[in-house]
Formats: sequence, C-alpha cells, structure tokens
Amino acid sequence: MKKTGLRALTVTAVLGAAGFVLMFLDFSVPIIPSFIKFDFSELPALIAAFAFGPVYGVLVCLLKNLLHLFVTNSAGVGELANFLMGLFLPLTAGLIYRYKKTRKTALLASLAGSAAMGAASVAVNYWIIYPIYYRIMMPEETILAAYQAILPGVDSILESLLVFNLPFTFVKGLVVSLLCFLVYKKLSPVLKR
Repeated sequence: MKKTGLRALTVTAVLGAAGFVLMFLDFSVPIIPSFIKFDFSELPALIAAFAFGPVYGVLVCLLKNLLHLFVTNSAGVGELANFLMGLFLPLTAGLIYRYKKTRKTALLASLAGSAAMGAASVAVNYWIIYPIYYRIMMPEETILAAYQAILPGVDSILESLLVFNLPFTFVKGLVVSLLCFLVYKKLSPVLKR
C-alpha cells in the first residue's frame, strides 16, 4: 500500500513538471482576445486523474502552477486562474471515471470535465480573476474593449465570458481529452507499474 502511494506521488510530481513545461507551449487563438492563451497543460492532470484518482489530477494542476509562479508575468493571477479553472477537468473526469473504468465512461467523464471547466471559466473569471485584474493590471474597460475588438456587439464582461471564454475553454478541454485518449492506454502500464 505504501509503495503504491509513493509511486502515485512520484508520478504525480513528474506529471506536474510536465504540465509546467506544457504551460510554455501556449499560443493565441485569433477569435479570442490575445491575453487568453491555449495550452495543453491540463493533459498531465487528466492522465493522473485517470491513473490514480481525481485528487492526483488536482495535485498536478496545483504543482504546475506553483512551479510557474517562479516565471510569472501576471503577478500570480494567471496561475490562480489556470489552477481554479483547470482543476475542474481532472476533478470531474476523475470522480466519474473512478466508479467504472471503461473507455465509454472515460469519454463521458472527459465530456463532463470539459463542460465543468468551461462553466468554471465563466464563474472564476467573473467573480475572482477579472476583479483582481481590474485592481492590479488593467481596468474593466480595457478588458471589455479587447472582447469588443473581436465582436463589437458584446456589452458586458459577463456576456463576453459566455460568448468567448465558455466555448473556448470547453473546446480546450475536449482537445486535451482527445490527446489523453491517444496516449493514456500506452502510458498506463508505465504509470502504474
């Protein structure tokens, strides 16, 4: 039992480091304001959640963001946002998958996790992250203007989050889930050995 727990923690640390590295491979998407980046750093967290359980997936999210604090250019706000939104994918997917470990359940769990992460992107940004940004980085009008430059019809931050962030984050979760499906089966024996 202790050996299994130690292995899970060791693999979690390695996956957290991998997530940290993947955070550097981010890019902007033309239909989203440039301060919102696409990366694949939740992939190691989802792998950990499927291999060892949802808590390990959340630990990977925490570890990658703690490591990223050493190189942040957002005063830690970006890392807080990444953690608070990103944890919903492995947490939700891991909770569902742990009860029935089949390919079909993994697919449903990934869809649910992606939806949860998308919904969290609206709530977390609206009530936590953007209010912090308004105080220390840029005013609300500047953030709203970035959204309006793409779609002039959006009238509020909440509407912007619903129109842009929710679908963007949901699709990000789906892409990460697809990648997980492509690599998990091959990695699983190595992770659990």
